[in-house]
Amino acid sequence: GFFLSLWNLFAGFLIPRPQIPIWWRWYYWASPISWTLYGVVTSQVGDSNAHLLIPGAPTVSVKDFLKLYLGYDYDFLPVVVVAHLGWILLFLFIFSCSIRFLNFQNR
Repeated sequence: GFFLSLWNLFAGFLIPRPQIPIWWRWYYWASPISWTLYGVVTSQVGDSNAHLLIPGAPTVSVKDFLKLYLGYDYDFLPVVVVAHLGWILLFLFIFSCSIRFLNFQNR
């Protein structure tokens, strides 16, 4: 529960990555939820050239908006895939070790 709450806090839901203070950005990259959010948003709308009308700002394409305001780059998508595979392998390793060495059955 604690790690999930902390990961959600730094995943970019509340504060986009460019607005997170520089001394906390390492935790953004250490959060599997931020990698998932990055991958989903970038793969679905990251290459769109449709224009957005933002009040008080010039017209900008969706691709440029994601890069400028949220820090999402479509060309970074292969790295996101590799990071997801790394998280899967890490959690698989932790699960395997836990099943192997943590036994709470008393006989």
